[in-house]
Amino acid sequence: MSTLTLNPGRLAALGRSELTLLVRNRAALSVALLMPLMMVFVLRSSLDEDTVGSVAEATLTGGIGMVLVLVVYMNLVSAYVARREELVLKRLRTGEAGDLEILVGTALPAAVIALAQITVLALAGAAALGAPLPANPLLLAAAVLAALPLLAGMAAATSVVTRNVETAGITTLPLFLITALGSGLFLPLDSLPDAVASVCELLPLSGVMTLVRAGWSGGVEGGEMLTAAVTTLAWIMVTVFAVQRWFRWEPRR
Repeated sequence: MSTLTLNPGRLAALGRSELTLLVRNRAALSVALLMPLMMVFVLRSSLDEDTVGSVAEATLTGGIGMVLVLVVYMNLVSAYVARREELVLKRLRTGEAGDLEILVGTALPAAVIALAQITVLALAGAAALGAPLPANPLLLAAAVLAALPLLAGMAAATSVVTRNVETAGITTLPLFLITALGSGLFLPLDSLPDAVASVCELLPLSGVMTLVRAGWSGGVEGGEMLTAAVTTLAWIMVTVFAVQRWFRWEPRR
C-alpha cells in the first residue's frame, strides 16, 4: 500500500461515489435493505408461541452474521472486481487518494448499510419475536465493528482470484458455506463434536460470532471471549497481509 493515512474528505467523496453506483442498482439495494425485515417476518410466521424465545435469539445472532457476510463480504467482492475491471481503481491511484483510502472508501456504503440492517434486525427482530434485547450492547457493537475490516479485507483478497463480476458468486461461495456451516451462525459450536468444534473455532468468522452471541445473551466465559478476540485479530492481520501482497489494481491482460 502506498500510504496508511486516511483523509476524511477523500473518504467521504469516495464513499458518496460508491453509494451512487450502488443506488443505481435498484434490485440489489432493495434486497439488501429489506433483508432484515423479511427475515424477521418469515421467522415470526413460522414459529409457534412456545418456541419463539431461544430460537429467536439464535436466529437473530445468526442473522447478524448473515448480514455481515452477504452485505459486506459478498457485495464488496463484486464491487472491487467491477471497479478493477472498469479501470476505476487504476484511475483513482493516479490521484491524491492513497491505496487504503480507495479500499476503505469503496467499502463505506456496504459497511453503513450492514450497520443499519443489524440495528433494524436487533430492535425490530427482538420486538417481533419476543426476544430480549442484547445483554451487552457494547460487546455486540465491538464484535460487529471488528467484523467490518475483517470481511472487507477478505473481500479484497477474494477479488484477486475473481476474474469478473459474473464469477464473484462462485469465488465467494466457499467462505459463505464455511461460515454458515462452521462458524456458529445458527448452530453453536459447543453442539458439535469436540474435534470438529476445535477446527471450526479457527474459521475466519467464528471469533466474531462467539463475541456476537456473548454480547447478545451472555453466558460465554472470559477465556472463550479472549480466544475469540485473538482469533478475530489474527484473521484481520492475515487479510491485511494478503491484500498488501496480492491485491490487483488492474485487470488481467
